[in-house]
Amino acid sequence: MSFESDLKKLEELTEKLRDENTGLEESLKIYEEATLLTKRLNKTLEETKRKIEEVSKDGIITSREE
Repeated sequence: MSFESDLKKLEELTEKLRDENTGLEESLKIYEEATLLTKRLNKTLEETKRKIEEVSKDGIITSREE
């Protein structure tokens, strides 16, 4: 899956969790899936950040810690 499709899926899962008609068992499954997606999204963002910093090392753009 792509970053964008993972993000869209996470948004859909979040909406299901907010739905008061979602039962406890289903909520737990949704939460587990959302947690895995969040980890994958964060990993992708960190990898992308490292790539940008590496590419920018010798260029005009420099990395700044915030």
